[in-house]
Amino acid sequence: MKKTVSKAEIRAQLEREMQRFLNGGGEVESIPQGTSGKDPSDPPLFLNRTLFVEPKTQRTLVPDVVAAIEARRQAKLKRRTPAPKRSRLPQRRRKVIYDDFGEPLRKVWVEE
Repeated sequence: MKKTVSKAEIRAQLEREMQRFLNGGGEVESIPQGTSGKDPSDPPLFLNRTLFVEPKTQRTLVPDVVAAIEARRQAKLKRRTPAPKRSRLPQRRRKVIYDDFGEPLRKVWVEE
């Protein structure tokens, strides 16, 4: 199993890369807080992206495969017999009687 890289190892690697950059003559600029890296004159990013640049391709029809699937489906439907319907006998259930203001008054048993 591949060993995962810990946060401490990532921090150490970034520190080494930063020291290499600074030792090679690089400089770190101090940028005031709140300054954006995006140029305000640039158009929005979502307008720059072009989606669906490929030409539209024709779909390949597979009628023999679709016909085979439909035949299997119809065969399954013919084999299946519907379950006999049970007659529902009237059962007793409790019903709450409410007054004009929506407060429950009493519970009575009714047959449905």
